[in-house]
Amino acid sequence: MHLQAQITFETKVSKKRLGLNERLRVDFEMNENGDNFNPPSFTNFQVVSGPQQSVSRSWINGVRSFSKTYTYFLTPITKGKITLGQAEITIEGEVYKTLPVEIEVTEAVEKPNDPNNIDYITDENIRLVAEISDANPYLNEGITVVYKLYFRNPISITDVQEMESPSFGDFWSQMINIGRVQVNPRGNYNGEQFNEVVWRKVVLYPQKTGPLEIEPLTLNLSLSVPTNQRDLFGRQIPVQSQKVITTGKKRINVKTLPLTDQPAEFSGAVGQFDFDVIIDKSALKASESFQVKVKVNGNGNLKLFNLPQINVPKTLEVYEPEHQEEVKVTLSGMQGSVEDVYTIVPQFQGKYPIPAVQFSYFDPKSATYKTLRSQDLLVDVFDGPVAIGSQGTPNAQKLKQNLQVSENAFRFIQLQTKLIPITTPEFWWSVAFWLLLGIPFIFLIAGYLIKRLIIQKPENISLTKQRKAEQLSKKYLSSAKKAIHNQTAFYEALERALHNYLKAKLKIETTEMSKPNIKNLLVEKKVQVQTAQEFIECIENCERARYAPGSMVNIQSDFEKASTSIASLDRQL
Repeated sequence: MHLQAQITFETKVSKKRLGLNERLRVDFEMNENGDNFNPPSFTNFQVVSGPQQSVSRSWINGVRSFSKTYTYFLTPITKGKITLGQAEITIEGEVYKTLPVEIEVTEAVEKPNDPNNIDYITDENIRLVAEISDANPYLNEGITVVYKLYFRNPISITDVQEMESPSFGDFWSQMINIGRVQVNPRGNYNGEQFNEVVWRKVVLYPQKTGPLEIEPLTLNLSLSVPTNQRDLFGRQIPVQSQKVITTGKKRINVKTLPLTDQPAEFSGAVGQFDFDVIIDKSALKASESFQVKVKVNGNGNLKLFNLPQINVPKTLEVYEPEHQEEVKVTLSGMQGSVEDVYTIVPQFQGKYPIPAVQFSYFDPKSATYKTLRSQDLLVDVFDGPVAIGSQGTPNAQKLKQNLQVSENAFRFIQLQTKLIPITTPEFWWSVAFWLLLGIPFIFLIAGYLIKRLIIQKPENISLTKQRKAEQLSKKYLSSAKKAIHNQTAFYEALERALHNYLKAKLKIETTEMSKPNIKNLLVEKKVQVQTAQEFIECIENCERARYAPGSMVNIQSDFEKASTSIASLDRQL
């Protein structure tokens, strides 16, 4: 009871006495948020604008303050004493009513409402509206909502903050990017010229039927409003003001799709569409693949329905379809195409039909269902095995009819057996049994020892030397790269790398490192003469750089040449 006593809901008017040519501002103000607002009938008044909804929230010293106001601007149409009736609102489940207010209307006055009143100026010159393309759409029919802010002189807006963003819980929604906000100075609202700002655009597809609500957009505006005060230079001094303005909740009524004449294959498509089934090959070999594309394109809820499935013979191997979408969303709704791409692999030759597929959709413009049918397709599979007796083979039924089985065909199968029990288990414990069982193991152990001690030992020594030479070659080639700015150290390391590489590949010692001998060994290993000569030239370049320091050298070129030469020898050896 104490909480209810704190709730207030009252009517405030700009004046209780006005002329016939003046406007009356009426505010229905509450200090708690309410729903189901029901204004009075405004008998003997003409509603110029409204309701305009504004919300104010604040925290001062830890104390919460809330105010919500519905504002109307009225013009009287008769003189005398007029009573504004009661307005109603539901707050926390309780219905609250305002007290009636009596207004006296006199003869027309020479000077109507004070044009210098800031509230009057802002209320007269600012509007926030939500323009809905269709308030009575069908289920899954696209509609657009464009939020527009209108203002005009003498108001100028210095800043805008979005306090409440609309939510679209009962809709599939898609925001449309409007880029940078721009002011159109030639906007039109109710036949009057305003500055127009398109604040937001959204495309909605209702997912439920019946009355649905679109939540309000609420903006907090920072305004600059001129006053009658002037500075030393005669210019008007503006005053800064804040105003919260909202579109209020919008309601639409979503119609149910008609059940009469609804096709059985209808899957929820609403709009205007084209439909086709396309194959990329009409003739192919067995075990090759081809693709069947089920495609729908047009304008409508392209992302909100399932495509029809194809039906093919069982002898074709069909993989799960790949779903592809090329859809863009504009103020006209979704536009583009969606498709399922099936990959199919035939196993046997033959002619395989792909039956026609039907696709049904509801056209909201004509309020009728339409059904599209694809063409019958035929795939010719040749050069492959024949499926004997399969359903896809034309002669399968004939083969089944001509196949006759003789009654004596399976007489050779012995249906009765003669089993003799084993009564003499002496063999399992005899010397012959254990000898036969152990001989294979003895041969395995002997073979392992012979290979390990006699054959592999020399080879292991040779492999060990070969691995060490390869490691040294890599090491010295790496050392040469590090010493690329020191000529003497570079060519010493490079020459050692080349020699160690030869030791690893040709299994030769340092005493056999003469250039003619190296060349002969490489040719014997079936290395191309040119490749062998290039390797010899690398060695000669190293010797020339080491023992003739004044000669012209190119360290980078020699390093790359040595690396390329080693790589060429590796491939040929």
